[in-house]
Amino acid sequence: MSNVSVGNQLSATLLEQTFSIEECNDIETFKQLVAGYVSLDQCVAVLSDFQADCSYIYAGNFGKVFGLPSENSVIDSAFEECIFTKIHPDDLVERHILELNYFEYLKRLPYQDSHKYSTSSRIRTQNTVENCAYINHRTIYLKSFSNGSVWLALCLYAPSADTQSRLGIDGKIVNIETGEVIAIEKYKHYQQTLLSKRELEILTLVAKGSNSAQIAAQLNISVYTVRRHRQNIIEKMKVANTTEAVKTAMVMGIISI
Repeated sequence: MSNVSVGNQLSATLLEQTFSIEECNDIETFKQLVAGYVSLDQCVAVLSDFQADCSYIYAGNFGKVFGLPSENSVIDSAFEECIFTKIHPDDLVERHILELNYFEYLKRLPYQDSHKYSTSSRIRTQNTVENCAYINHRTIYLKSFSNGSVWLALCLYAPSADTQSRLGIDGKIVNIETGEVIAIEKYKHYQQTLLSKRELEILTLVAKGSNSAQIAAQLNISVYTVRRHRQNIIEKMKVANTTEAVKTAMVMGIISI
């Protein structure tokens, strides 16, 4: 499955937040901290500014795996497509879904606590490069506003010592103060809030091969209502059609057949 639909959903979720310009006042401090960390660790760090829709990329020696220039750079996007294109597409979909869950989980916490949690995963590159076929990836929301909107995010990419071949990214949300791994039961239901109960019902029937007329008859509603729900599903999931919506929903675990 293409990662485009999940990526669109993630970008819309983060870029369409309500930002407080008055609180955007200390990015230079964060830039200096990230640059200093990369100079020591030699990893790749991406500092994303969702309000300005741009990113600052700091590439240590590990940046060679992604073909990044050695000097720091700025891109006109809050999402590092220059790195995403080098990641295995299946793992990229899972990475995006993990961040969506992370975002929704943190929304339920006091905004001051958002920096206390991070995602943790192991992703594959598109191509095996010496011992760098596997990458440890983390996302940390560094600064949130008092209204709960996330302003600055940090993504870290570093070589993984775990080179055992297996499917999946082993994605986790971790409390970086205590080391606690947040149980998936505490956040997996957030995905269910994306669609209404009726929309989930209709999308499940679409996944099983039913057309709009059959769904209308089964649910005792009009074909017009079914079509309206299908259009709402497409808009909410940021996909091109219901076929793509079914694929995305199944990967996210929203529906099953």
